[in-house]
Amino acid sequence: MFDLATRDIKYLAGVGPQKATVLNKELEIFSLHDLIYYFPYKYVDRSRVYLIREIDGNMPYIQLKGQIVGFEDVGEGRHRRLMGHFSDGTGVVDLVWFQGIKYILGKYKLHEEYIVFGKPTVFNGRINLAHPDIEKPDELKLSTVGLQPYYNTTEKMKRSFLNSHAIEKMMTTVIGQLKEPLPETLSPRILADHHLMPLTEAIRNVHFPTNADVLRRAQYRLKFEELFYVQLNILRYAKDRQRKYRGYIFGKVGHYFNTFYAQNLPFQLTGAQKRVLKEIRGDVGSGRQMNRLLQGDVGSGKTLVALMSMLLALDNGYQACMMAPTEILANQHYETVRELLFGMDVRVELLTGSVKGKRREAILQGLLTGDVHILIGTHAVIEDTVNFSALGFVVIDEQHRFGVAQRARLWSKNVQPPHVLVMTATPIPRTLAMTLYGDLDVSVIDELPPGRKPITTIHQFDIHRESLYRSMHKQVAEGRQVYIVYPLIKESEKIDLKNLEEGYQHIVEEFPECQVCKVHGKMKAAEKEAQMQLFVSGQAQIMVATTVIEVGVNVPNASVMVIENAERFGLSQLHQLRGRVGRGAEQSYCILVTNYKLTEDTRKRLEIMVRTNDGFEIAEADLKLRGPGDLEGTQQSGVAFDLKIANIARDGQLLQYVRHIAEEVVDGDPTAELPENEILWKQLKALRKTNVNWAAIS
Repeated sequence: MFDLATRDIKYLAGVGPQKATVLNKELEIFSLHDLIYYFPYKYVDRSRVYLIREIDGNMPYIQLKGQIVGFEDVGEGRHRRLMGHFSDGTGVVDLVWFQGIKYILGKYKLHEEYIVFGKPTVFNGRINLAHPDIEKPDELKLSTVGLQPYYNTTEKMKRSFLNSHAIEKMMTTVIGQLKEPLPETLSPRILADHHLMPLTEAIRNVHFPTNADVLRRAQYRLKFEELFYVQLNILRYAKDRQRKYRGYIFGKVGHYFNTFYAQNLPFQLTGAQKRVLKEIRGDVGSGRQMNRLLQGDVGSGKTLVALMSMLLALDNGYQACMMAPTEILANQHYETVRELLFGMDVRVELLTGSVKGKRREAILQGLLTGDVHILIGTHAVIEDTVNFSALGFVVIDEQHRFGVAQRARLWSKNVQPPHVLVMTATPIPRTLAMTLYGDLDVSVIDELPPGRKPITTIHQFDIHRESLYRSMHKQVAEGRQVYIVYPLIKESEKIDLKNLEEGYQHIVEEFPECQVCKVHGKMKAAEKEAQMQLFVSGQAQIMVATTVIEVGVNVPNASVMVIENAERFGLSQLHQLRGRVGRGAEQSYCILVTNYKLTEDTRKRLEIMVRTNDGFEIAEADLKLRGPGDLEGTQQSGVAFDLKIANIARDGQLLQYVRHIAEEVVDGDPTAELPENEILWKQLKALRKTNVNWAAIS
């Protein structure tokens, strides 16, 4: 059997060096192995020809047989399109082309018989097929192959004649050459226990299925394998780490914790907060090093839980440290913690880039002697000059803003790694958390503290500005503050900045009685700080901003969040932005402003936002609508390998199922030495594209 991984794609019949370069760049396909793992995104039944009177706008791809009875040129300039009226005697549909109009007019003749293939949609009450495939009737072979595969291609590929059909032909060639089975990637036992199709059969049937049932079994086998290795990878590292790293034992609850609980606690803990504290106490008393992810919506009281956990460290003779992604957020945590500890004998210090000179010296000295109990700061706290006498507990806020490597530096601050609590206000659906943070234990705070009112969310079209401004004037008159957020998205940065500037001017004119500040990511840090400070201190009543305010500005007096062009934001982002208001006891509002033209998906997103404040429901919906996307940025995703066929949103049950199987393998073979698992460990090694031990880092 020749090794597909070493066969360069350019030597495949019909490819050659030029097309190979396009495949390398556009799809990262370099070898025949890469090619057969490029799976179809849909399958089409070409086994019959429909009559026009049988079809409607909800059908999958279909074929029709008939004649073009006339062409019509519609629209001007960018909106110009060519329509061909196509009839089979039982009705008429419109064939529509937006590009290549001259080519179409030259190629297809009126009143000649053609087979047309495409997806019917309804526009202005008429059925149309956009950019259909058209063939001569003598070329029609009612497909005996069953389902025809369709492959995603890019514009660049199409220009090099690499459309879906071309890829299908390449697949036919390669799969035709498979005379012997491919080397199996799962152990015989797993294949037998879980009734999985052998690899070669699965690959053949995922590209050229004879029927829907075979296709389902082939996809199941390939998804199973993909998710199994993702989980095996995470669990293997988590178990290794548990074996290698001992944790400090916090054996007692003492003076600091008890004093705080008796005298300083601002209000009764919610049931959820108590539960999470219990989970943390279990971890820090167990002798294992804690790595816990604490999720909870904005305002659910995560900081309070983090502080009480840090007091446990103090009770056991250790120091604690809290890291935040920005100076503003670090300052806020510092103020909050100092306020909560008022009257207690705990030395809390703030260390950010702007703390310099004698003050910095004093803090660094205090950390070494142990006089500083709690240090709060930005990533300045992980610089090499910062050393502790006994760091035992670390809290990392808004985890996804920190690179993995930055967190790794914390580990070197002590002989043994400290306990780590990672906090995030971005709710992560359970299935995704298992994949991204599979090596962290997850705690959730799912209740709001007493006295908080849920935020009212309203969707408004931008033609109703008058009434929007009226209600804003009313809120400002009552002494409240307002955020107005504009999208700033890389592709159209210039237009976005222009919109923000124009919006700012417009608001200044519309609200002459207010001071208006503005913040966007292109400003210098000092300028941004100063503008933020105006709003935080209450001098400015309105802040016009881009999404830089998404994380962590805490202004209890702000009660209105207006989001312009809300259709351009993802659900999780809208939810994060909404969480900037509703921090005081007053009723708060979030207004989503859009224009009338909305896609079905966008409409769904906005409906979900209006209906619920539950971050987890929103995250689940976001995952289903958008797919997991790049939730994490650099290599932080626990998905060490690209998912080619599984989808974390849709295959959540399968993910949990294979996790148990991976757990059994790791528990039964912790040192990866059993002969029956040899295939598994070998395959895992081959899949790990980078050999950095990411898990020992998070």
